[in-house]
Amino acid sequence: MTQSKIVIIGSGIAGLVAACDLARAGKPVVVLEKAEKFGGRAMTIQKNGALFNLGGHALYRGGAADRIFREFGLALRGGSPTLNVSVLWNGNVMPLTRFLFSGRFTWSARVELTRALAKIMRLDPSADDVMNINLRTWIEEHFREPMGRNLLYSLVRTGTFTNAPDRQCAGTALGQVRRSLRPNSVLYVEGGWQSIVDQLREAAVRAGAELVPSAGVAAIEHDGQVRGLRLTDGSQIEAGHVIAAVPPSETFRLVRDAERTALRIWKDQAIPATVACLDLCLRRLPAPRNRVVFGIDEPVFFSNHSGPTPSLAKEGYVVHAVKYHGIGEHDPRKDEAMLERAMDAIQPGWRKEVIARQYYPNLTAVYDYSHIDRLDRKPGPAVPQVRGLYVAGDWAGHGELLVDAAAASGRRAALKLLDDLRTENVSRLHVASAGR
Repeated sequence: MTQSKIVIIGSGIAGLVAACDLARAGKPVVVLEKAEKFGGRAMTIQKNGALFNLGGHALYRGGAADRIFREFGLALRGGSPTLNVSVLWNGNVMPLTRFLFSGRFTWSARVELTRALAKIMRLDPSADDVMNINLRTWIEEHFREPMGRNLLYSLVRTGTFTNAPDRQCAGTALGQVRRSLRPNSVLYVEGGWQSIVDQLREAAVRAGAELVPSAGVAAIEHDGQVRGLRLTDGSQIEAGHVIAAVPPSETFRLVRDAERTALRIWKDQAIPATVACLDLCLRRLPAPRNRVVFGIDEPVFFSNHSGPTPSLAKEGYVVHAVKYHGIGEHDPRKDEAMLERAMDAIQPGWRKEVIARQYYPNLTAVYDYSHIDRLDRKPGPAVPQVRGLYVAGDWAGHGELLVDAAAASGRRAALKLLDDLRTENVSRLHVASAGR
């Protein structure tokens, strides 16, 4: 393995974006991935001819990730989910329009919902009045009718993959709802998210980056300045700059005396959002009209990813059902039973049509999200107490969420590193000039 001045730990979206930016800037960079396959949670698994992401993934058009991917020249194809959505209420599926005009929704509730959605479309998600209160407080201030509240909670869960209204910052959550309400805002990527990973990897390698699989890191060596890395096989790599594109707890574990650094705050404040995912490939859809279904009285969501992206399966349809965990709510068997009951209502008879199936009882959707208990609203990119050490990942968002946070944080880390390199070079020139 070659020695490198810059090492990136982790080959997820954040690490690959940082690698592309640094390599395109002409810097020697090595990406170390402990697994045999690149991509982290963005990888795609093939099972019985079906392509399964690790749960249902979607890319928001116009978001940070989409902009960065386009800048790198990625060709991402796919389609948007239907606007004819349905809801699951009391074990029954019905079109959203019928639900809104049923006896469950009063006339005053419809007016209230219309006004609230109009306000969401106008709000500034970064404003203090919505960033300093939790989501439940905002919703209860704007909704007297319970059905309107339930519907908005469902939209937030789906857009943020988080079910924590008492902790979520209202601004970030509502900003994501605003984006999801725009027409054709969501892209289901053809070929699965592995196509994103593969194209990012190719872009990084083309620019000169080296990617190394099966390379676990045991420690980041430093004396206040990064000096290198010790790998799990005992080998050493000299490096003056490291981007840790891994969860905050993992970075904390790798750094000696991390409790004296900002890494302790970032680790302690992190609240992962987890979900249970039931991914299926079905020969046919027993109820083809039920393509996108929001759970109203249960924290579940269903989507058919094969409508807009038929290449996900050689035959049949790839669909995803997800249950968003509340805080402390995690029971693999009960969650799987809930998802199967939801599927019974959404696609009756689905059990006879299964070609492939995978179930993840406790999948991490994001390692941290914008919540009111967060001491540092904008973690990273640099670790102030260790020169040359930077962090990136979906937990290091500065107002972004999910893959947008991952991509944006990878770029922030790369740009900060490049800026620090320029400063170091200027300092060396000054020292050299003074010594003459």
